Amino acid sequence: MGSTFVSIILTTWHLAFATFMTQVLARTTTLLDGRKTVKMTGRVYLRAIVPIGAFFSLSLICGNITYLYLSVAFIQMLKATTPVAVLLATWSLKVAAPDMRVLFNVSFIVIGVVIASFGEIKFVPIGFFFQVGGIIFEAIRLVMVQRLLSSAEYKMDPLVSLYYFAPVCAVLNGILSLIVEVPRLQMQDIYSVGIWVLVVNAMVAFLLNVSVVFLIGKTSSLVLTLCGVLKDVLLVCASVMIEGTEVTPLQMFGYTIALGGMIYYKLGAETLKAYLSGAGLAWADYGNRHPALRKIIVFGVVLTIVFVTLGGFFPNYVRDPKASIQESGVLTALLGNKGN
Repeated sequence: MGSTFVSIILTTWHLAFATFMTQVLARTTTLLDGRKTVKMTGRVYLRAIVPIGAFFSLSLICGNITYLYLSVAFIQMLKATTPVAVLLATWSLKVAAPDMRVLFNVSFIVIGVVIASFGEIKFVPIGFFFQVGGIIFEAIRLVMVQRLLSSAEYKMDPLVSLYYFAPVCAVLNGILSLIVEVPRLQMQDIYSVGIWVLVVNAMVAFLLNVSVVFLIGKTSSLVLTLCGVLKDVLLVCASVMIEGTEVTPLQMFGYTIALGGMIYYKLGAETLKAYLSGAGLAWADYGNRHPALRKIIVFGVVLTIVFVTLGGFFPNYVRDPKASIQESGVLTALLGNKGN
């Protein structure tokens, strides 16, 4: 908006719009009929929904502020550590017993993100810490939701959850924005962005939650997990192609490790074994039918991995144009003297 002090206002706008839309859908459609099975009382709302809403607000605020400092690609790479944060939060809040085997599985995600962080060219510490804070707040929120919904009487789909959480989050964010951002905001900031841009922006954010409900209803949570991984990859690619974000080979290598660890953690060993077994049979069949082409593909993949891995560890030297001009002048003088 032409100012670095509007992240909370933008979050408040999203949540206020979601509050309005969920209220409309609750009265005009059957999408929110699931709320009728939830035994929501004032005491439950105050003791459970409000704290969850507070952490939800904090995660959204930190997430939005992060975009002021870091690239979209690097943010998505950092978000790959969310499963690790959730796992540690479940242990800290005693929702699940510590399991070192699971911790070992998710450690690959951390290793990959650490490598990607070393490869980040425009590393801004304050943006990094805001993103880490957002991930921690989101992990705590998710664990609190898990604890709330562990009872059958509080089962909610994402849209019903938004129906209950959005109002309290909008109020909390609104109060904070009145103190921090509204005094600095000018109407020109809003007009410079455009009213319709803000409306479409909020609509897209809301439709994302609606699409999650339909996706789970028509497919499964497994498909949702795979779509989430695909979304992260596409966001990184879009950031590179549209915004021209520079991603180093070392960064991509680290992100690949993190994605692999995240898929392994979310799907589980047995599911991956089944998929890999099917893929192995298909690859063997392809090799029998096209042996030469298979060798070329394997060689190309290995060569690419080696090039990307080694290329990320070597420093990039950028020649100084002035130094180049001076060197060329000296060389010309020497050649000229030789010619004479």
